[in-house]
Amino acid sequence: MSDALPNASSPAWHTLPVDTVLSHLSSSPHGLTEAKVEHRLDLYGPNELEAADRISPWAILFEQFKDVLIIILLIATAISAFLGHGVEAIAIAVIVLFAVLLGFIQEYRAERAIEALKEMAAPTVTVIRDGQEIELPARELVPGDLILLRAGDKVAADARLVESVNLQADEAALTGESVPVEKNTEPLDGEDLALGDRSNMVFGGTIATYGRGRAVVVGTGMNTQFGRIAQMLQSVESGKTPLQRTLDKLGRVLAVAALVVVAAIVAMGMLRGQPLLEMFIFGIALAVAVVPEALPAVVTISLAIGVQRMVKRNALVRRLSAVEALGSTSVICSDKTGTLTKDEMTVRQLYTPERTLTISGSGYAPEGELSLDGLAVEPSPQETELLLAAALVSDAHLVRDDTHGAWHIKGDPTEGAMIVAAAKSGLHKDDLDLEFPRIGEIPFTSEAKRMTTLHSIANGQVAYAKGAPETILDSCSRQLTAPGEVALGDADRDKILEAVQQMAGEALRVLAVARKADATLEDAEHDMTFLGLLGMIDPPRPEARAAVERCEQAGIRVVMITGDHPLTAAAVARELGLFKAGRAVTGAELEDMSDEELERNVETIEVYSRVSPADKLRVVTALQERGHVAAMTGDGVNDAPALKKADIGIAMGITGTDVSKEAAAMTLLDDNFASIVAAVEEGRGIFENIKKYLMYLLSSNIGEIGLMAGATVAGLPLPLTAVQILYVNLATDGLPALALSVDPPEDDLMQRQPRNARAGVFTRPVLTLMIIGGLWSTAVNLGLFTWALRSGRSVAEAMTMTFVSLVLIQFFKAYNFRSDRQSVLHRPFANKWLNLAIFWELGLLVFIVSFPPLHEPFGKYALSRADWLIAIGVSLTISPVLELAKWFERHGWFGELS
Repeated sequence: MSDALPNASSPAWHTLPVDTVLSHLSSSPHGLTEAKVEHRLDLYGPNELEAADRISPWAILFEQFKDVLIIILLIATAISAFLGHGVEAIAIAVIVLFAVLLGFIQEYRAERAIEALKEMAAPTVTVIRDGQEIELPARELVPGDLILLRAGDKVAADARLVESVNLQADEAALTGESVPVEKNTEPLDGEDLALGDRSNMVFGGTIATYGRGRAVVVGTGMNTQFGRIAQMLQSVESGKTPLQRTLDKLGRVLAVAALVVVAAIVAMGMLRGQPLLEMFIFGIALAVAVVPEALPAVVTISLAIGVQRMVKRNALVRRLSAVEALGSTSVICSDKTGTLTKDEMTVRQLYTPERTLTISGSGYAPEGELSLDGLAVEPSPQETELLLAAALVSDAHLVRDDTHGAWHIKGDPTEGAMIVAAAKSGLHKDDLDLEFPRIGEIPFTSEAKRMTTLHSIANGQVAYAKGAPETILDSCSRQLTAPGEVALGDADRDKILEAVQQMAGEALRVLAVARKADATLEDAEHDMTFLGLLGMIDPPRPEARAAVERCEQAGIRVVMITGDHPLTAAAVARELGLFKAGRAVTGAELEDMSDEELERNVETIEVYSRVSPADKLRVVTALQERGHVAAMTGDGVNDAPALKKADIGIAMGITGTDVSKEAAAMTLLDDNFASIVAAVEEGRGIFENIKKYLMYLLSSNIGEIGLMAGATVAGLPLPLTAVQILYVNLATDGLPALALSVDPPEDDLMQRQPRNARAGVFTRPVLTLMIIGGLWSTAVNLGLFTWALRSGRSVAEAMTMTFVSLVLIQFFKAYNFRSDRQSVLHRPFANKWLNLAIFWELGLLVFIVSFPPLHEPFGKYALSRADWLIAIGVSLTISPVLELAKWFERHGWFGELS
């Protein structure tokens, strides 16, 4: 047959018998020959992930200069330099450089996701070729190779098992399965079986945790499951955040506005007979005023300060724009294992023939108590014996990190849960091992489904066994009760199996424990005494439920999306309050839905289980198509494509893989879902502050342009010089605007519904306040200028009064625009940076107007006390006008609150 083999997706290797798989791959129990290996290596290439065509750093840098606002700012830099304003030109150039470098760093780091995926590949592998066992670099593997697996080995490629001796594999990074998966060699039904259910397959990048096995390679490089994820990472494009889209649109609008302003002012000036060059320079200065030069700086500073605050709350942001996106999130798609849960198996229920107790506590910390119907109880002798036996028949050990004080398990997570349960009752594994030393054991096997250990005690020896309830019950003829050991009848067995079913219905993994006194290894597993059952689960984090409730208060829907078992996913979701009136679907059901069907149903689905990486990607895409700003949390390799596609990808800092961290925009340093809520609050606050800045600055610009255009149309002298316009735009607007970017958050921030991402910054109330403020400023200043001229004052004095009035109006606006809904009297001076900025700018204003040497360059005139009072009086009118507009807004006159 030809040596050209099908890829890993065809045929469905897990459905075929071992002999058929070997035949299909032209392989044998002796492995491939060197000739076949050489040919297949030429045909399929090395067993490594291929990166897509990488964009050069220079190309990434050049892309940053295609941004509309950056282009406008570069033009403004050139104009400022041409007009002789060197300080302004340097300031704008620094802003441009900062914004460009920031964008470059973010995009360059995004290229690292594929590299991190490569680093998860196994460096070497043990393989059988020509009947000889050899070790070679994993990149030299080819389809048909026979590989050997032992506990601790990292799997080098996707492979079909041909031999399994108690083999277990940790597939959490790929599937989200919270416990190691037991492997076998039997063919399975169902071509579309979820990866987590393909128990006769091993996958590249996962780890063998127990036992040993042999497997024939069916897919290498990009034909592995990791390879598919790499392809998805290459094809997924990260969308722009709502703020980025708004700023792009704003940049285009302002560019057009700037051109229109220049053309109109120059044309009207020429019609009035003014010199062309003078009008051109003036038109350019006014065009510069249209563009908020400080916008990139304010946005960047707002986001950077938010990032610093978020680090203190255990959230590390890799891309600044992600902060704003998180603030507008309407749906969080959360992985279960390690995110909503700790990824630490915990015994929740303890069953003995007398009663069933609940054990409190979560994770590996030996903190908790036994309770019955909510009341704390001491363990009975039977319960103590059950916990003692569970600890002794386990190989895991509980250790504490000296640096951080965190508890973790060395060994199997299930055994770890049992020794932690015992420790909660004062039975510590290390002490028990010394008191009852192990003198023999019968290891766990997937066929026997149990493990038995033999221990020395004061008056002889005792055997303890743990395993599947049905298997342990078959070995028992007696049970331990309060009066002592009694016969185990059929009714007793039915009662125990009923308890098993009840625990399983609550998604608990159930193990039974038994003992035999005066035992030897030969008879240890016969005529045993049943001690009880232990029900365990990877439980929700204690703080996760409160975090979910806060999300609900903030109008954010939390959806669980996991590769774990449907029953487990539903139980955890129900306990967290996520699973209410909606639906739960599996990956298989999801694959049966078309994209259109998924988009229709995505609003009602609350739990997704047994999903593949492609499924997660589809869910995120469907939510985005419905207009949601979707956040995706995760820690495994399987989460990486969806993390990259989501509006805000959130990786886990402790348990997360490097692949997930590189693909995500944010990393939780404590792996705590609750930290997301804090990040949401920061994100909302930052967006509100950017909105305040834009409202303030654009309203001020409307006032400036309206003043100049009104004077030109009315045939009046121009009320401001080019230098005065640049001063107002760069200095007066700059510091107060920066101060608004760090304004304290409003009290009800986390009680509001998420913003409509499509609405952007400029909602109807915002536009109304901005326009009213701009038009009132235009009317007041144009009226003041006209009145001053008609009252017999000189043009210089009228211009100075108008300049002072314009600046003061913008100072008052800064306080009014601290909220688009609350009164200026609500905590009016809470922003200390705004107070300092206004104080500094007031000092500069008085200095410029009062210091004679500055009169000529600034076109100023020393004002009398009466002139000052008039300018202050008319500028004060802006506050009641804006407060009246807010009152109308609060009462629904301008549409819904933003």
